[in-house]
This record gives sequence, structure tokens and C-alpha cells, in this order.
Amino acid sequence: MKEIQATELAKKLNNGEKVNIIDVREDNEVAQGIIPGAKHIRLGEIPDRLEEFNKSEHYYMVCRSGARSGRATEYLEANGIEATNMEGGMLAWEEETDIPE
Repeated sequence: MKEIQATELAKKLNNGEKVNIIDVREDNEVAQGIIPGAKHIRLGEIPDRLEEFNKSEHYYMVCRSGARSGRATEYLEANGIEATNMEGGMLAWEEETDIPE
């Protein structure tokens, strides 16, 4: 499984790269802050929402500590979708976050 440090992902965002970030945390966790531009799809919803993933794009998976997003990364890769887990999850994220509406 491919992994990326939170600082490396932040650098990509800050450089204006188009990155697909999927936050797999639960609603109450996301309510405390989400990476700007990230899409929220709870871990348990991913199998039902696979059609939302484009097989020609790459996805960065995020959760609180990196464990759930690791499972999501493995699941997506098993289904032919390129994904990378953000190591350490939101606990490692030091950049600003958005509060969802």
C-alpha cells in the first residue's frame, strides 16, 4: 500500500496541484474540521459509492489516525482504483482545516 506523509500532501495542495482527497471519517469527526477541498465519504459507504471514483485518477485517503483510510486504500486498490493512504491521518495534519456547513 502506498502512503504519503501529511506534510507531503499539504505541499501538493499548497503548490496548487489538483489532488483528490477523500475523508473516510464519521460525520461527527468531520464536523471538527476537514482538509480544504476534501470530499467526505464515510468508510462504510465506499463500496456503495465506487462509481464516484474515476479509475484514471489518483485518490488520497484520510481518516483520524491512518487505520481506516488504510483499509479504504486497500479496498480501492483491490477494485482497480489508484489510492494512497495519508500516514497518521488528521492527527498528523498541521495545516488549516475547513469546518463543513
